Amino acid sequence: MGEVVSREEFIGIRDEARTAGRSVVFTNGCFDIIHRGHTDYLARAKSLGDILVVGLNTDRSVRALKGETRPIIPEDDRAHVLAALASVDYVCLFDEDTPYELIAAIVPDVLAKGAGYSRENIVGADLVEEHGGRVVALEALEGRSTRSIVDRILEVRHER
Repeated sequence: MGEVVSREEFIGIRDEARTAGRSVVFTNGCFDIIHRGHTDYLARAKSLGDILVVGLNTDRSVRALKGETRPIIPEDDRAHVLAALASVDYVCLFDEDTPYELIAAIVPDVLAKGAGYSRENIVGADLVEEHGGRVVALEALEGRSTRSIVDRILEVRHER
């Protein structure tokens, strides 16, 4: 089981991993309603290195990205659910609108993002590559998204 850690704690963990020759993979997101698309994506991200850290948007930053009705699940709950997944080693919350500052603080060996993002739109890609790391775009499972789950819930609710 993974752990929810602060940015400062993770920097220390990152330093220890580097000393031990272990690679760190970083990905980020809102992970509002965990579903198979998320678990598949996180397992594939984990396979790119030794340690997977997930940068998790705080409630404030989710609202800035997705609007006032999101997140559905509070940040503490989202963080602990993510940390309970076998593929996730660490979860680190970030309050900024993008994970750039978190990426700059930990400088992962691999930055993983969904294939829906073009290389130019992957926040922190330049920083990771500048330090000799790599950026990997991972395909999403078709038809698996939080938006589709929310839409289905609303559809079922209106049918009643």
